[in-house]
Amino acid sequence: MEIIAKIKGIKYKKEIEKELKTLSLKNFNINSAPSSLIISDEQNTFAISKWVSPKRTRSYPDERIYDTIGISKKITVIPIVKDEGQLGDRDFLQWDTISLMSLLDVFVIFAYYNKAQKSYRKITNQQFDNTYVISKIKEIKQYHSSALHWNLKELQNLHSVIDRIKSNYLAIEKTTKVKLHNFKGLDNFKNRIGKDVDEFMEFSRGKAKKAQNREMLTTQPKENLNSATKAKITITNYLGGQYYFTVDEVEIKSNEVMLIESKHTKNSILPSISDIKDGLLKMILYANLDNVCFNNKNMKSKAVLRLTAKKFIGQIVSNDSLKTINDGFVKNALSQKQIDFVKALFKEAQINQFIVQVQEAK
Repeated sequence: MEIIAKIKGIKYKKEIEKELKTLSLKNFNINSAPSSLIISDEQNTFAISKWVSPKRTRSYPDERIYDTIGISKKITVIPIVKDEGQLGDRDFLQWDTISLMSLLDVFVIFAYYNKAQKSYRKITNQQFDNTYVISKIKEIKQYHSSALHWNLKELQNLHSVIDRIKSNYLAIEKTTKVKLHNFKGLDNFKNRIGKDVDEFMEFSRGKAKKAQNREMLTTQPKENLNSATKAKITITNYLGGQYYFTVDEVEIKSNEVMLIESKHTKNSILPSISDIKDGLLKMILYANLDNVCFNNKNMKSKAVLRLTAKKFIGQIVSNDSLKTINDGFVKNALSQKQIDFVKALFKEAQINQFIVQVQEAK
C-alpha cells in the first residue's frame, strides 16, 4: 500500500505546553543547556533545541522539536556526524531530517563535536563546539528570510564544516587514544554533498526509501497494532522536497483513509509523554495533508494517534461525549495529573482536527 500527499503549509495549535527555561545568550552553553529552552537578549527571543545524534531514532529529538512548536523563531542544533569509535555507531545527517525541519520552519545549526571522553574502547560525552554554535545563533538573529532558505544556504556550505569535523575527530582520537572509523567514509560523505544540494537530496532520499522499506517489514516494540496494515506515505512540500514515512496502520472508511500512528506501553496505564509527543509531531504533518492519493485513488484523510496500554481498560476517544470520557477516567482510576494531560491532549486533537484513541492493548 502506498499513499502520496502534499503539504502546502503547517497550521497547528498546541495545548500540551512545557514550561521552557529561559537563558540569556550571553551565558549560553549548548552543552550544559536543557534539551529545549528559550534564549533571549535585549532584542530577540527564540526557542532552541539540541540533538544527541543526527539519527532521529537514537533519542527523542521529535519531542524536543514539538516542545518548541509555537515559538515564532525556532533553532535546532544537530551534529552532522557522530562517531563513537570503531566499536560503536557512526551516524550521518540525512536530507529528510533537514527537509522535515524546513517544513516545520526550524532553523538548523549543522554542528560538530570538538571534545569527548574515553569510555572503555569508545568515546562518550561528546561536546559541541560552543563558540561555533553561538556564532551561528548570532547569524540567525540577523537573518530575515525563512528557515527553509537558511537551511539550504547552510547545506551548500556544509563541506567546510566537514573539514572541521575531520580535524576535531583527529584531535579527539589522539587525545583519547580511541580508534575512530576510517575517515574515508567522511570523505565520501563530503564529496557526495559537496557537488550540489540536489545530488545530496537524491542520495539521502535513496537511503530514506530503503529505511522506509525496512520499516514496512517490522513492528516496533512500542507499537501494538490492531492490524498488520502498514503503508508507505510520501509527502511532497512546495519546495518539491519529499519525505518518506511509514504509517503504522491504515484503515479505510468510505472515501476516507485513516492514518494511524501507534504508541504502546506494557507497564503503564498510558505511554510516556515523550512517546506521545513523538507521535504528535507526526500528527502535525498528517493533519495538514492535501491532495491525498491512496493506491492511485484520491481520498480524504484523517490523522489518528492511537495510544495502547495493557493496563488500560476499555477505550476513550477524543471525539467521545464528555460523559464517556469521564467514565473512562473513573474506570481506569487515572490520577488528576493524568486526567489533566489526557484532557489537554484531546483538546489539542479537536482543535487541529485529528483523533486520539486511548485503549486497552489487544
